[in-house]
Amino acid sequence: MTAFKGSPLGELPRIRNVRTRRESSWDRTGGNNDFKRIQPGETITLADIEGSGCINHIWCTHASPEPGYLRRTVLRAWWDGESEPSVESPLGDFFGVGHAQMVDFVSLPLQMSPTGGRGFNCFFPMPFSKRAHLEVTNEGNVELVLYYYVDYELHEGIPDDFGRFHAQWRRESFTEGISDRGMSNPEFEFGGTNIGGAANYVILEAEGQGHYVGCNMSIQNMREGSRFSWPDELSWPLRMEELETRREALMECFNWYGEGDDMIFIDGEEWPPSLHGTGTEDYFNTAYCPAVQYSAPYHGLTIPGGPNWSDKIALYRFHIEDPIHFQKSIRVTIEHGHANRRSDDLASTAYWYQVEPHKPFPALLPVAERLPRD
Repeated sequence: MTAFKGSPLGELPRIRNVRTRRESSWDRTGGNNDFKRIQPGETITLADIEGSGCINHIWCTHASPEPGYLRRTVLRAWWDGESEPSVESPLGDFFGVGHAQMVDFVSLPLQMSPTGGRGFNCFFPMPFSKRAHLEVTNEGNVELVLYYYVDYELHEGIPDDFGRFHAQWRRESFTEGISDRGMSNPEFEFGGTNIGGAANYVILEAEGQGHYVGCNMSIQNMREGSRFSWPDELSWPLRMEELETRREALMECFNWYGEGDDMIFIDGEEWPPSLHGTGTEDYFNTAYCPAVQYSAPYHGLTIPGGPNWSDKIALYRFHIEDPIHFQKSIRVTIEHGHANRRSDDLASTAYWYQVEPHKPFPALLPVAERLPRD
C-alpha cells in the first residue's frame, strides 16, 4: 500500500490516494462561537469516524476558572469498536505536561504553543481500520469551554502490521520510600542497593506485541525541611564550579529528586532487564541534575522546579528514533530516588503502539486523587 506517509519531508511530493477530513468545534450557525461548552459531568464526542484511516493531528485550547481543570478533564479514545479505551488520560498530561499546568514547549509529537502553552497539539499518528471514537469528559464542578480540531485521512484499508496508538496515565501521590532519620544526606541520596526493581515506579505495563514510544513524567519534591534550604550565597541554578568548590557542604543539603535508574523489562524477563539505565536525568536525556527549562524534539525539561530541585518538575522522553519493541509484554519502570529511597509525588503518561486487544488499563483515579498538590 502507498497510502500512508513515509518520512515527513521525503514523502511530501508523493501523490497519495486518500481523502483528508476534519472534525472541529466550528459554529454550525455560521457565527463566531467556535467552541463547545461542556457542563460538569458531561461527555462530548470530538470525533466518531467510520471506515479506515489515520488521525494525524489533534489541536485544542480551553478555558475554565476552576483550579486544576486540566486534571479534571479526561481524554479517551477507542479504535475499531473495542470495549476498553486505548487512550485514557487527563487532558494536560496527555499533551505532555503534568501538574495541571501549561507551558510553552516544542517536541516532535507533542507541543504546547503560545500564549502560555494554551495551544495543545498532538501529531502522534492514530490509525484505525473500522472506526475511531474520541471523547472528552468534564469531571470538574464548573463549565469548561473547548475549541478543537481532529485532522485525519480516510484510506481504502490499513496495513496488517500497523499497531494502534495507546496512552495511559498513572500516579503515585506518595511513593513508598524510607526514612532518612539517622543518615547523612549523601548516604540517603546515594546509598543502598536495589536488586530486582520490584518497588520501582511503574510507567507502563502492557501485554501483546508492539513498541513503546515514550512518556512524560511529573514529579513533586516532597522532601522538605530547613536541612534542605539552598545556601543564600550560591547561585541557582548551580554552576559546576560552585559544586566542585563546595561539594562537601552542598551534599548535606542536596535535595535532588532524581538518581533513580530506569529499568525496562521485555517479554517477562527477570532482573536485570535488557534495558537498564543509569539515572532519572539520564533516561530523560539530560545530565548533571538539570534545573533549567529545555525542550528538544525527543526530550525535555518543561518545568525545572525551584531552588534545590524543590516543588514541581516535569520531563518528557520520546522513543521516536529508538522505539522499544516487545513481542509479548513490556514493563517500563523507574526508581524513585536511588534504591527507591525517596517518597515523592510521581505521575506519568506512557505512549505506545500495539496489536489489539490490549490489557485493560487500571481504573483512572478519582478526581480528588488526580489533582496536583498546592
